[in-house]
Parts: sequence; C-alpha cells; structure tokens
Amino acid sequence: MLNLATFPGVSADARLWSRQDVLARPSPAPAAAGVYAWYFDVPPGAVDRTGCHRHGDLCLLYVGISPKEPPANGRAPSRSTLRQRLRTHYAGNAAGSTLRKTLGCLLGDTLGIALRRVGSGERYTFGNAGEQVLDGWMDQHAFVTWQETDQPWLLERGILASGLSLPLNVRDNPCEAHTRHVKAVRAEAMRRADVLPVLTDNGGPRRPGLANRS
Repeated sequence: MLNLATFPGVSADARLWSRQDVLARPSPAPAAAGVYAWYFDVPPGAVDRTGCHRHGDLCLLYVGISPKEPPANGRAPSRSTLRQRLRTHYAGNAAGSTLRKTLGCLLGDTLGIALRRVGSGERYTFGNAGEQVLDGWMDQHAFVTWQETDQPWLLERGILASGLSLPLNVRDNPCEAHTRHVKAVRAEAMRRADVLPVLTDNGGPRRPGLANRS
C-alpha cells in the first residue's frame, strides 16, 4: 500500500501486485476510490529514470487515480473504482488507458507494434494483436500498488507538484523535463497512425491466437 504520510515511500513489506493478481477473480484490487502507483523492473524504451522513486529493483514511473475529479459543470461524477481502472490498464486498450498508449508507443520498435486509428478514425489502439503483445509485456514487467482515499485527485495533485520524477505522467505534470521525451514519442506515433488506413479491429476483447499472426 502507498504510505500517505511519507509518499512516495512504500514500506518494505508492501505488496506490489502483478497483472495476474489484479485480473484474478476475486481481485485483490478494491471496488473503492483511490490512488495507484505503477512500478517497472524494466524501463519502457529510453525513459530517463533519474530521480524516480525505487522499491527494490523496481522503479516508480506513473501514478493515477480512480475515479477522476467530479466535473465542475454539474455533470454526474465518474463511479469508476480502483478495481475497474486497474483492469482497464492491464487488459483494456490504448483508447481507454493513457498508460497503455504510452507504454505501447515507447515499446513499439521493441515489441513490433504500432499505434493505429480504429473505428471511426478518432480512436487510437494497437489493434487486437498489438494489445495482446502489450498484455504480455505488462504481465512480466508492470506491477501496481494502491491506496484507498475518498478524494484521490487531491493526493494526485500533491504527488505531481512534489517534484517527484514521474516520466510516464504526461497530463497535469508540471515537470516538463520529466515528460518531454515521452510526449515526443507519443506525438510521432500518432502522426504515423494518422497517415495509415483506419482499422476495423479496435483492439477490444482479446481473440486468442491473433497475437501470433504476422
């Protein structure tokens, strides 16, 4: 669990959960609001990990929240939970997960996947085969921990404003130097996708065996 009193410290006996853990039924991830933190044992691409918090051999590169802050225009707030959001990150697609989109763009050459426009052409994913390849990478290298809190956006603001290096947090991160490389890689991946044909495969529910096709 994240230690709210000394964030970004994580106690020595904290549990970092794997993809298989989170996707298990029942899942250890709570159906509650909170902040989550992603640790990696291998950096995705040429990400600068200088100044990042470490937990053993793992490096903290991204934090997020669920649900997002209620809209100021009076619209109904999100009812998303940690369990739902973490499942989306681990088993959804790039259109619904900023983290997946960033990881896939950084790892595109290594994993042989590419961002593509899908559906109406306004959404971007890695296609079903590419999302499955990214699933496999996250299964081996991406681990998560979390802290329940009723207003997670308040804690997230404090974390991002603390000066902690979080290079995968491309939104609302005041430390431009931490995110410059990642933003450039994402922008180039989207530029390339924009000149390619739109795919009918949106990268949604996984189709076994598709990831092995050329």
